[in-house]
Amino acid sequence: MLKNGILNPAINSLLSRVRHTNTLVIADRGFPYWPQIETLDISLVDDIPRVLQVLQAIQANFVIGKIVMAEEFRRVNDVQTVHSFEQCFGEIPVTFEPHTQFKLRVPLAIGLIRTGDTLQYANMILESA
Repeated sequence: MLKNGILNPAINSLLSRVRHTNTLVIADRGFPYWPQIETLDISLVDDIPRVLQVLQAIQANFVIGKIVMAEEFRRVNDVQTVHSFEQCFGEIPVTFEPHTQFKLRVPLAIGLIRTGDTLQYANMILESA
């Protein structure tokens, strides 16, 4: 029995299939569904869990080479929210692009983890190193 780390067996399975340069999406509760990729919906209620909580939980066992987010995230969210994301990213390079372009990358991902986050454009694509 697992005693620490990611306890969710579906998330563990998904993470174990990500290889070098593969991508994984962490999305908010309203993010569209793509039938081409595995989607793990772990939303419970509004804002539980949040995108950043999932990112922080998987960072211990997932080597992130870069992150892609929608440029709209910085435009619609307050400075404190943007700063909290930047702090969590640390030294990981982040690229911002239009949300319409961001969504074109999603079907190429190994999988998508949908959270209960209500923050606008909090979605991110993680590329493994």
